[in-house]
Amino acid sequence: MGVKKRWVRVGAFVVIGLLIVAAGLQITGLLPKIDPFGTSTVDRSQPAVLQAVRDLSQYHAAAGDYQVVVDIEKDVKWVPASIAGERTLFVAAGTVDAYIDFGPLVENSLTVSEDRRSVEVRLPEPRLAKPNLDHERSYVFGQERGLIDRLGALVSVPDQRQFHLAAEQRIAEAAQHSGLLERAKANTKSMLTGMLRALGFEVTFPAEPAT
Repeated sequence: MGVKKRWVRVGAFVVIGLLIVAAGLQITGLLPKIDPFGTSTVDRSQPAVLQAVRDLSQYHAAAGDYQVVVDIEKDVKWVPASIAGERTLFVAAGTVDAYIDFGPLVENSLTVSEDRRSVEVRLPEPRLAKPNLDHERSYVFGQERGLIDRLGALVSVPDQRQFHLAAEQRIAEAAQHSGLLERAKANTKSMLTGMLRALGFEVTFPAEPAT
């Protein structure tokens, strides 16, 4: 009976040793990851359904790439930060398109000369589209939580919408002051000039009032 126990003990040590060696090989990348439970992922998502189709009259003439670090801290009054509270650093990357909407063009937007050799074009003012965050390049860089917030995160999924909304707002503000609108107008003028000249017209744009 003592011999049997000894062999059982030796076998247990051997199994533990093999598991330690296998774990070490997995960490160093020399052995593929082993999943003893055979975990698998099944995608049961439904196919996308077309809701509506819209005709676009926008010419997207310029795009800006932006990156911002959102630093949001939530404090609980009279409570130490180690007990309750949260501070998150969120790195966000995204793009903003500047476009000209040709939909609202009026009759006098294009004025053709009597000799049919030139045309005057009055462009609508360029606009900025909503920022488009790149989710592959946007991530939580650092996060500090109090004990209560850490415990709460174990039973609920953290909501990152506030970080996305804050990032979109800051990117939109940056786009307003980065010269993107002026670049879009210049690019649109260049596009129309090339197109109309190919049709035999000389193109002019009316002078804009000084601001």
